Amino acid sequence: MSDLTYDVKIWTTRVYKGKRGNRYIVRWEVANKERARTHTTKKLAESFRSSLISAARQGFAFDVATGQPEHMTRLLATVTWYEHAMAFVDMKWARASPRHRKSISEALATVTPALMSTDRGAPSAEMIRHTLYQWAFNTANRNAMPEEEVRVDAWLRANSLPLAQLSQSALVRAALDLLALRLDGKPAAHTTVARKRAVFYGALRYAVELDHLAGHPMDRVSWTTPKADDEIDFRVVVNPTQAAALLRSVGDIDPAMVGFFACMYYAALRPGEVLHLRQQDCALPTLPEAGWGELVLTGSTQYTGSTWGDNGKGLEDRALKHRASRSTRRVPVCPELVRILRHHLDTFTCGLDGRLFVTRTGEGRHPVAGGFAGPVSGSSYGGTWRKARVAAMTTAEAASPLARRPYDLRHACVSLWLNAGVPATQVAEWAGHSVAVLLRVYAKCIAGQEDSARQRVDAALGT
Repeated sequence: MSDLTYDVKIWTTRVYKGKRGNRYIVRWEVANKERARTHTTKKLAESFRSSLISAARQGFAFDVATGQPEHMTRLLATVTWYEHAMAFVDMKWARASPRHRKSISEALATVTPALMSTDRGAPSAEMIRHTLYQWAFNTANRNAMPEEEVRVDAWLRANSLPLAQLSQSALVRAALDLLALRLDGKPAAHTTVARKRAVFYGALRYAVELDHLAGHPMDRVSWTTPKADDEIDFRVVVNPTQAAALLRSVGDIDPAMVGFFACMYYAALRPGEVLHLRQQDCALPTLPEAGWGELVLTGSTQYTGSTWGDNGKGLEDRALKHRASRSTRRVPVCPELVRILRHHLDTFTCGLDGRLFVTRTGEGRHPVAGGFAGPVSGSSYGGTWRKARVAAMTTAEAASPLARRPYDLRHACVSLWLNAGVPATQVAEWAGHSVAVLLRVYAKCIAGQEDSARQRVDAALGT
């Protein structure tokens, strides 16, 4: 049991004036240990401060570990981390996109095993993760949990730590350390760790908002995410000759997909942006010899899985990355891509909504036939790309990182633009990046300009 004390001092509320509005900080001291809780409104701050003053005047002892009156601590001890995590998911569900719901579930499923009181009688780690990810942290699925998962859920409810114990820094650190690992025990990618940490932080912030915790536990833990390595590996970037060979190989395997990969190489589109591309988004000259065209991108189509959406579908049409919901992005279309897209439009029928790249089966490949399902699946275009690499590359090249993923075609396009001398501001606009991100990510891919740069310095020095 935690130590109790009557040594309590309650100070005046401090107002912090920030760029996003005022924050009201209630400060108090329990057994010479300073405590603080931030509120978004003065009314909430004064209400919480009044409850502390009232408890102290009535002679209630304060819990040293939580900093709150004993009777409040006893009440909080009945709320477990597992119950709170499910409540957090439910709070987020209605306003979160399917992709965000999936991300929240994944992060909480990763951290929850570290917040159990024991491993006695525990199901397998795989079964625990499956139950958490697919059922417990999915608001839509939770009430339909199968019998085996119900038994796992019962064990989790019986052995989850009280939420109040997360005021202990050691527990929080253990949970953060688990977030930094993949399932195979190897270090996770920087972006994955940062994303999961943000979800865990948000869940604990929600606990503070509900008065389950006196302060945010992570604010007292000195823990940083692994160092980011955002730079693109220059070994994945293909040159124009290699790209042309790969596109010819795709044409031998699935002619309807040549334009799909060409949009990534010649226009630096992300796969989701290509899947979202519609005929009305393409302003193309009648003949390639007539010059350049333009694509007006209006969104991105993402695969999230039917489990996470509201309509039972696995697809989600979203805004462009890092853009407002109705924002667009204009991308130039070089004559070679004009030729490829013109050929695609003349040869293959678009989907019912005008999408250029859709699932085609049997006679559906022919322009006079119908029968289209939806945007081409990730497994379909991924399989086509793997076959094309093997066919177009040497054995050594196929075993290397060179264009291993379709996304690497986008990297090759951006690198080509930069090396051609296109200003970074223009490349960033076409690619949908900020200039800072562009130069950081593609720093190693800007090759062939060192000699000319030295010549300009010599000229400036008069040597």
